[in-house]
Amino acid sequence: MEARVVELEVKTAFQEDLLETLNEIVTRQEQQIALLQKQFKALYQQMQSQGQGGGSDGNARHEIPPHY
Repeated sequence: MEARVVELEVKTAFQEDLLETLNEIVTRQEQQIALLQKQFKALYQQMQSQGQGGGSDGNARHEIPPHY
């Protein structure tokens, strides 16, 4: 019976360690996703402002190729 209790305590300790590790990974991924969303938003806004200020409608089909 005591061996069974020790085995369960060991499993519980490993599970707690695993949960902590997974929590750290998820937290890091949330930070990375937030940064990527911020960068995407900045790029999107930059593309929108270039499309408005460039004299074109932002559609690549209406731009003249560089060799003309």
